[in-house]
Amino acid sequence: MNELLKTQFPFAENILEGKTALVCGASKGIGRACALILARAGAKIIACARSNEELNQLKDELHGSNHEILVLDLENIDDVRKVISDIGNVDIVINNAGGPPGGPLLDNELDDFNGPFARHLHASHTIAQILSPGMEKNGYGRFVNIISTSVREPIDNIGLSNTLRGAMGSWAKSLSRELAPCITINNILPGFTDTDRLGSLASSISNRTGKSIDEIQDAWMNSVPIQRLIDPLETAIAVTFLCLPSSGSIRGVSLAVDGGRMRSI
Repeated sequence: MNELLKTQFPFAENILEGKTALVCGASKGIGRACALILARAGAKIIACARSNEELNQLKDELHGSNHEILVLDLENIDDVRKVISDIGNVDIVINNAGGPPGGPLLDNELDDFNGPFARHLHASHTIAQILSPGMEKNGYGRFVNIISTSVREPIDNIGLSNTLRGAMGSWAKSLSRELAPCITINNILPGFTDTDRLGSLASSISNRTGKSIDEIQDAWMNSVPIQRLIDPLETAIAVTFLCLPSSGSIRGVSLAVDGGRMRSI
């Protein structure tokens, strides 16, 4: 288990006891870290992803017991609607899914938008429609969306991702004005985080530009004041903070966990 999780866990281990958290994209990266931290805080985890094997590996590492796994492709909205309708009461939802491939926006055909928008925006909206009435009835609900700093500052060579993240940010802000007072929705904007996704983007840029992966990563780190990649568990700690009962007044915000990279206020 990561040293950060063992030695620097900042919340009481029972602070989310009695709460159930649906964590999408939980098999790897930030989603996996969110499942680990939320379980450590006492929540029952329903870990959702496409890989049964990776979900079972995660389940074995989660603190506590009674956790569940849910094999689901978020691009299949009919399946999302059917499965989530049968899931029962959920108090916390972490909307998280893999980002689209990199590349210039003009290189994307219209069909390229369908899958990413389905597994992010359409799935998140469907989940919110189904689960928010139960949250309102129970007097507690938290939605946290894992999106990107490109909501504020579009990033070169990931045009489709920039477009998608902006849509997610606007969707969440609009919904924050409509949800019941006991339900919050907020966004986390990850920066350069130590995940497979970042490695894939570096390879994509290298193939297009001829620059080495080391050159690309050095350029990234030179733009980050902390001069290192962010541990996914650091991001998950910020996510967990937004899920706490004491965070009920934080609503409709986009919190950057980017090591200070963004220049905007």
